[in-house]
Amino acid sequence: MLRPLYIIGSLYVAFSALVLLTGSPATGHVGASGGPPATTPYAGPAGEWFQAIRPHCNSVEVATRHQWMPPPATEEGWAYSAACYALAGKIDLARQAIERVSASDRWRAAGIVFNVAHPVADAGDDLSAGPIMELVVEFWPNHYMALYHAGMSRYALGHRASAEAHLRKFLEYYDQNDGWRRNALAALAEMEED
Repeated sequence: MLRPLYIIGSLYVAFSALVLLTGSPATGHVGASGGPPATTPYAGPAGEWFQAIRPHCNSVEVATRHQWMPPPATEEGWAYSAACYALAGKIDLARQAIERVSASDRWRAAGIVFNVAHPVADAGDDLSAGPIMELVVEFWPNHYMALYHAGMSRYALGHRASAEAHLRKFLEYYDQNDGWRRNALAALAEMEED
């Protein structure tokens, strides 16, 4: 009596595996933004590629999605690839993507990474944005907003020396009397009291 259920269960598992490997049973494949490994980089604009992959820029999916739909083989494509890896917390892979860009233009790639991650930091999550901002500063050392967010992240984590270094450098480049400057000065003053 259990034998027919066992056979049905086995067939269901086999069918499920087939669907996972080949896509939907109706089409036999998965679309370009989520299908099997591609053999060539995305042929369209880098920004378009990023918009398609953006929902998958997380630690679970980012590597697979890059395999399934490689970025355009351009400097802008590698910059957006770096941004996606950075959002996923894969800072080493983001760095490798930026390093594919010509040395004289890596700061521009870092700027794309910054622009993608900046809303996270501006929303108040300097802890999450901190490693990304440190990556930006690595390739664009005088990017004052990246210095600010990297410094505030280090400050929140209690890493005094690097927080001070980033925040002091931020103040060298940024002289507006606003909340960012006041926050940096307050953090530095608090660290000096300790």
